[in-house]
Parts: sequence; C-alpha cells; structure tokens
Amino acid sequence: MSFICGLPILECVYCLACARWVWKKCLYTAGYESENWGLATAQEFEPVPRICRLILAVYEEDIRNPQWAPEGGYGINPDWIVLRKAYGDNQGHVTPYMIYLDHDHAEIILAVSGLNLAKESDYLVLLDNKLGRAEFHGGYVHNGLLKAAGWVFDAECEVLKELVAQNPSYMLIFTGHSLGAGVVALLTMLALHNRDKLGIQRNKIRCFAIAPPRCMSLNLAVRYADVINSVVLQDDFLPRTTTALEDVFKSLLCWPCFLCLMCLKDTCTLEETKLRDPRRLYAPGRLYHIVERKPFRIGRFPPVVRTAVPVDGRFEHIVLSCNATSDHAIIWIERESQWAINLMRERDEHMEIPAEQRMERHESLAREHSEEYHAALQRAVALDIPQAYSPSSYGTFHEMDVGEDSGTSSTKDSSLSNEKRTQSWNAFVGRLFDVDDSGHMVFKKTSS
Repeated sequence: MSFICGLPILECVYCLACARWVWKKCLYTAGYESENWGLATAQEFEPVPRICRLILAVYEEDIRNPQWAPEGGYGINPDWIVLRKAYGDNQGHVTPYMIYLDHDHAEIILAVSGLNLAKESDYLVLLDNKLGRAEFHGGYVHNGLLKAAGWVFDAECEVLKELVAQNPSYMLIFTGHSLGAGVVALLTMLALHNRDKLGIQRNKIRCFAIAPPRCMSLNLAVRYADVINSVVLQDDFLPRTTTALEDVFKSLLCWPCFLCLMCLKDTCTLEETKLRDPRRLYAPGRLYHIVERKPFRIGRFPPVVRTAVPVDGRFEHIVLSCNATSDHAIIWIERESQWAINLMRERDEHMEIPAEQRMERHESLAREHSEEYHAALQRAVALDIPQAYSPSSYGTFHEMDVGEDSGTSSTKDSSLSNEKRTQSWNAFVGRLFDVDDSGHMVFKKTSS
C-alpha cells in the first residue's frame, strides 16, 4: 500500500526531470561548445571563403558562363582549371571534382563537391559505413568515404605529381563540402602516407573540410590536426550526427522526432564511454566554428570565428534549432565566412599594425598552433583515448611527421618504453646490489 501511495510522487519527479531536460536542450546553443576556444585570425582564416567559392564553381556546367555565381563571382581564372570530372567520369565512385592551379595564391587545389540528393551513388558512398569495417593506421574511418578517397588518389596521383614537380613552391590543398569534405579529409591522410608518390613534403599539404561528416576516430582526428582543418557554421547538424547516416535519411519525414531521440541517446551516454569507444567517429582535424546567432536574439549578428584542437567536446551534442540544416549549405558558409574575414581585416586595419609586427604575429601564431596541437595529443593520452600517443619531444610537428607510420608507431613506442623501463630498472638494481662469489645478490657496502 505504501508503495502504491508513492507512485504519484515518483511520477511527479519523473515529469519534472523530463521537463528540465527538454528545457535545457531547448536553451542549448552551438555557441556554448566553442565559448572557451581562441579567436581565429585573418591570416589563418583567409583561404576559407575563397575555397568555398571554388567548391561552388564545381557545380557549374560551364564555368565561363556561370548560372549560380555568388556576389562578386567565383574569383577564378577558367584557363587555370587543369581538369574537371563529372558523375559520368567518376562512375559513381565519388561526387564531381576539379583540380585548379591558383597562381595568384601559389596553390594546387583539388575541390570535391557535396552530396547530390538526386544521385543514388552519393547515398551509397555515404551509407557504406558498417561499424568497424575500415581500419586506418591505428584508428577507424568511414568505409565508403575511404573507398572514394582511394579512387580519387589512384585516378589523379600522376596529375598531382606532375603539378607538384612543375610548381615545387606551391601548396597542395584538398577541399570539399559535406560528402566531399569527408572524402578530402581521408584523401589528405592517404596523401600524407604516400608522399613519395607525390614528391611533396608534409608541410606543403593542407586540407579544408567544409561542413564535414564524422569520418575518423578521435585519435586520428587529433593526430592530423596540423594538416586538416574543419569549418562548421553555428548549428550544422552533420558534424554532430553520431547515429548511422542510414537512420538519418530514413527519418527525414520525422526530423524533429529523430533529433529528440538523438539528444536523449547522447544525454544517457557517459562522456567516458564516448571517448574510449575506438570506433566512434568525429569531425576531423582542427575545428573552426563560425558563430553568428545568440540565444533569445532574432536575426544574425556579426560572425565570430573560434578555433581549437579539442579532444573532448568535438561537437558532441545535437542542437535543436530550425537552422540545423540551413547552416549546412555551402552558400551560407561562404557568405558568413566572407563577412567574418572582412570584419577581421577591418579590425587589423583600424589597429594599424606595422608589417614587421604582422610577420612576428604570423610566426607566433604558428608556434601557438604547434603548442596547441601537441597539448591535444598529450591530452588524448591523458584521457586514455585508444591508440593515442604523445608527440616526440624533438623537432616541430612539421618535421617529425606525426602519424606517418602510425600503424607501427604504437608497437615501436611500447617496445621503446619497455626497453627504457628495463634499462632504468637494471641501473637502479646495479646501484644498490652486488653479486657475491656464489652468484647471489647482496646489498652494497657503504664506504665509511
């Protein structure tokens, strides 16, 4: 009887708890995720709007007579386009892409377009992600995206090698949006592990993944943060979608219900469980978060770009927002990133920073990124992330090629550490003990 009398109280407590959870989720905004990150500078963020326009140009059938050019045009020279491949050329392996030789900025750019909702082949690539199928040098990656990246690398390796040989001082840039962002992130990793085929140094390779899917395990996402950069606009759903993408597309008819179920699942999963799951995928590399809306405010505010190499808190929570899908659009990302870079430049011009100090700031920024990258690697080890290891104490991250041989690095590191432990223990024993005539160990006699 006493138990039955207590049921109404339990029901009230349960209802209050559910109401509190819903209230906190509705108040949660994407700005909270990056509020403790540092601010990006104009120098490091400058390529983003320009690269977004280049990705938009991939969608054009005739680049000399564009139909969907943004304000100010694409800003590219059609004569510098090395090659373009459409769906018919790619045989359904990957979305259309383009190789562009940018002489103005000394860059060789391979740009991959995003998901086409009308193409079944794109869905097959995105949904080919059975858990644990694709291992990559000590971590896990998205299986379908890895196949697509491998196809592009095999198809264009000789072209890229020739362009690198003809322009040895140029940077090799891989970039893409949405599905294409996941492809170029894994393509960058393939290029880093096959630099001898391209004839290029590691510090000449960069990647800009615009609104990427979660495509690699946490240890890989942190390990390649010195090369791969991910750009996310405010509430974008795709970098936060931890559930299988097949379930996402099946639930498009009831999108709000699906978001609520995902939020409930993330709430009930412990943070330690997420971090120690070696097959859980994350957004790749260094993260740039464009924040341009505030809670309880109407309209868009001047965008602020924050950046970091986080280990925990890499867009782990779905944001219940009406802009979750619109923030994924490459057009909006291009507009907001261009607005953000204009504000950064105006601020720099207003401060009237001399050229010498700008150069010093550029060098200090490189050091800060290097230190932040090393700190992220060390934090991954401290949090017991599977297959994570500390960086070498010698050289910079550009010189030491972190992760280039990651498939065997963990074995080498463990053997070296065991060898060091053995040596230190033998030295310790040698200082305390002697071996007598009978072969037994005895304490050393101290001299008077």
